[in-house]
Amino acid sequence: MTAPQVARAGSTAGADTARTGTGRGTGTSTGSGTGTGQGTAARDTVAAVVRQWREVHPDLDTGPMEVIGRVNRCAALLQQAEDAPLRRAGLSRAEFDLLGALRRTGHELTPGELARETFSSGAAVTKRVKQLTERGLVERRGDTRDRRVAHVRLTGEGRALVDGILPEQLAYEKAVLSALDDDRQGELSALLGELLSRLEGHMQGLRP
Repeated sequence: MTAPQVARAGSTAGADTARTGTGRGTGTSTGSGTGTGQGTAARDTVAAVVRQWREVHPDLDTGPMEVIGRVNRCAALLQQAEDAPLRRAGLSRAEFDLLGALRRTGHELTPGELARETFSSGAAVTKRVKQLTERGLVERRGDTRDRRVAHVRLTGEGRALVDGILPEQLAYEKAVLSALDDDRQGELSALLGELLSRLEGHMQGLRP
């Protein structure tokens, strides 16, 4: 799963902080009252917002915001860097996610299946398929039994484009994670996986 998919699981405050470059002024996903943001972590931009929220609302336990804010901030910063090869290829992140879904599954997908694979609406997928078809990166064919159903697959050009971009993205991600040893990477992966599984399975029940 790529970084943008992680970012969508929470709020959008991380993306806002990345755009401003300050980690401040979002008013939502950052702050903490747990005291966990000490040492090295206390020097990041989220920690500054933590301190501000403590001054404004010392009576509130904003501890969960410290985790969510850092997840969103990391995801937004990672996405900014990863999007560079996509911009050079003239692709949006959403378009690449669609091409990637077709590449990694290895077979044709219907627009409905693509919507589920990319966490997108049906209307958005229809628009992206049209644009990618015009560029010769995907092609559609009608279902022989049901004329209302379409099947989408990568063209040779689309497959080559995905295979050319992906190694560059993975190399960047490896460089970023090199700051953590293998054990800490494994621990972080397990914790994020546990959180993501809960969000995907129970998101509606967690809403206030």
